[in-house]
Amino acid sequence: MVLIKPTNKLIIFKRKIMKTKRIYLGLVLLSFITWSCTNKDTLGLTSQGSLKTSITANVQNLSTAMSAITTSAGYQVLATSSPTSAPSLVKSTVSESVTSAPFVSAPTDSIMLTDIAGIYDYKAAKYKRWRPEFYNFFAKTATSSDFVVRLPQSKVINPRLLFNYTPADTLLKNNYVIDVSQYSYIFSRYFWNYNLASTITIDSVNAGGLSIRSSRNKTNGYNFASGFTFANGYAAKLNYSTGDTILSVYNISKGNTTLFEEKYTAIKDSASRHREKQYSLIIGNVQIIRNPTKWNNGLDSAKVYVNGVLQTKASVKFIDVTSKSDSTEFSIMSHNRDLQITFDDGTTKTVSELLGSTITDIRSMFVSLRHVYFATSVVDWVAWDVYINKMNM
Repeated sequence: MVLIKPTNKLIIFKRKIMKTKRIYLGLVLLSFITWSCTNKDTLGLTSQGSLKTSITANVQNLSTAMSAITTSAGYQVLATSSPTSAPSLVKSTVSESVTSAPFVSAPTDSIMLTDIAGIYDYKAAKYKRWRPEFYNFFAKTATSSDFVVRLPQSKVINPRLLFNYTPADTLLKNNYVIDVSQYSYIFSRYFWNYNLASTITIDSVNAGGLSIRSSRNKTNGYNFASGFTFANGYAAKLNYSTGDTILSVYNISKGNTTLFEEKYTAIKDSASRHREKQYSLIIGNVQIIRNPTKWNNGLDSAKVYVNGVLQTKASVKFIDVTSKSDSTEFSIMSHNRDLQITFDDGTTKTVSELLGSTITDIRSMFVSLRHVYFATSVVDWVAWDVYINKMNM
């Protein structure tokens, strides 16, 4: 057998092959380690502080959102306060009585968008005293398939001045435009059905859009939903209903991302009492949820999720500050519930403590969405005024 002595070139070639293999194996190993860590992060297993870190970041995002919302022109629309003499055409609270409206003498009546369509401009009143005939404050200046009201911003911010005359009113500019694209109100002494969709511009700049749906009848009880879309992209929505099922939903979002949501559901039992069915709280990518058990009509312990992954080392304690007989809704937004979170490291914080002053802004915003004074104190007054004067012509 003849042995062939390897040349220097062959030795160098073999060394290159071995070096390439080592580099390749190293890259494979590094890729596996990276993939493993990534998947552990996804599963919430890499850090015991993942829940705390996530909720802290989400609270900061929510605080930033509320700062942008409360300083916007749209929020000034939403936060309009109600004059004491304003009618409550939209029944935004269960305790309100339909008899407070100025037209309850009719058995059943309705105001539809076609009844009030047109463009109406505010003008200083011909009369210096308040009088029942409000129509002298608004003049129809053009036709439109929508109900468009143009008036001074000062009259909207303080509705008490809407139908009161001062000499300076002749100098006011109609810089506030309400464009109502949907409007229907069917009512009687015992029920109502209301629907509104509108956009608002101030000095030709978009301030946002308000939508409302409200109804009450013997079959379905009371149902109310309102939402405001701000010009900066944020949106706030509220749903509330009574009857056999009580439902309340408070939601803040931007685009398709939910920044905050609290949802409470209760169902009437055989004793005609409402028993809590489900509760959930979402702050960014953190969700706390408590579902019913399969036995004794009870509720299981709350579970905490980050990005949909159960956090097995965290726990939640519910703190209700009123008795079950005192309220039909238990939520942080209604001031009668708080949640204490125990994190993986053993430390605890309530949701109120985590949110700090932000929770006050959120509650105030949803109170405004619940009462929608902008609609009841401005839009509905003008709509009713136009409708009545049209009927009397």
